[in-house]
Amino acid sequence: MTKKIELINKSVGAAFLISLGNYALLKLGNPIGPVIFALGLLGVCYLGQNLFTGKCGFIFEDKIKWSDLLIILIVNLIAGYLFGVIYSYTDPELIKVASDKVATWSFSLPFLLKGILCGTIMYIAVKMYRIGSPLGIIYGIPLFIFCGFQHCIANIITLGVAKTFSSSIFLAIIGNFLGSLFIWFISKDIKIETKTKRTKK
Repeated sequence: MTKKIELINKSVGAAFLISLGNYALLKLGNPIGPVIFALGLLGVCYLGQNLFTGKCGFIFEDKIKWSDLLIILIVNLIAGYLFGVIYSYTDPELIKVASDKVATWSFSLPFLLKGILCGTIMYIAVKMYRIGSPLGIIYGIPLFIFCGFQHCIANIITLGVAKTFSSSIFLAIIGNFLGSLFIWFISKDIKIETKTKRTKK
């Protein structure tokens, strides 16, 4: 039971850290917002929190239980949405920004592909952190935002700010998962020398 509580607590923590980055993105926009957003994933990695998009590509490598990954996803989604709702009251001006952003989303193949591409970047970013470099996060997060790729946890936070729902969130989840597993699969046999050993996050 203690491990499950810790799993949930760290999943809430991850949602909060990503929500701070997403708040900055909605508030500041381009080009500053995407750069500041990277702080969210840096916090997740350095503080050892549980973020679905940072975990799903490592499910085989780290032997993560499918049930634990599902818990991480559900808690990330619920907490992320609630943090978004809180931000809508903290800064009401964000509601229109978030609503306009959601209006551009669609349940379509292009949206799924954008989720897959985001998943590949997330895996690379976390993998680079694990072998001793934060550069994958520092460059990778602004990259997927500038390119319009779709991150499911960031999206659920935006939905919370807009106080709405979009079925496109399911495509983002599937896409992030597939993208992370794809890049893991094609690189799993590559041996990488680590300069600084990082603990698994």
